[in-house]
Amino acid sequence: MADAATPGRTDGTTPATDAATPAAVGDSDPVVAGIVGRPHGLDGSFHVAAPAVGMLAVGATVGVAGLACEVQRLAGTATRPIVRVSGCADRDAAQALRGQELLVARGAIAPLDADEWWASDLEGCAVYDGEREVGVVQALVGLPSCEALQVRPAAELQGAAAVHAGLLLVPLVRDAVRGVDVGARRIDVDLAFLGLT
Repeated sequence: MADAATPGRTDGTTPATDAATPAAVGDSDPVVAGIVGRPHGLDGSFHVAAPAVGMLAVGATVGVAGLACEVQRLAGTATRPIVRVSGCADRDAAQALRGQELLVARGAIAPLDADEWWASDLEGCAVYDGEREVGVVQALVGLPSCEALQVRPAAELQGAAAVHAGLLLVPLVRDAVRGVDVGARRIDVDLAFLGLT
């Protein structure tokens, strides 16, 4: 349902950030708008992997490989965009950028609603059910009906039936997630709703 960079919320969707080149976009905590994918054509255009729908626009400033670049071309679809940025004039230049994050300043993006969070803000948060430790958020993943917190469970939950391949999926819905405190790096969930009491 969501990609790596759309707002994560209790009713679905996800974002992500990386501070690797924050100065390029003038923001100490930018948001990843996508990843430079394979080149498209000969003019320096490239496909964007894991695009943040609606974050890229012609004229927008993005940070890529430590440089501030202007989006000069936006084609394709919202979920499979093709982009060309300033300073990327040919296929070889596009290939050299492959795998780099496209960063956008948070201030350039519409503010999130009260029940929305960036994936990077949730990753690494401790997960609890009241005072009981559940684990740590590894990632936010898109499922067919909602987003889910991918949690590396605490030792006591490792053998639980709901733990698959060493991970617990907690749907990002109000019944499963009681509260999120990004500042405290803590998420409170309801293990009874997940069948793990």
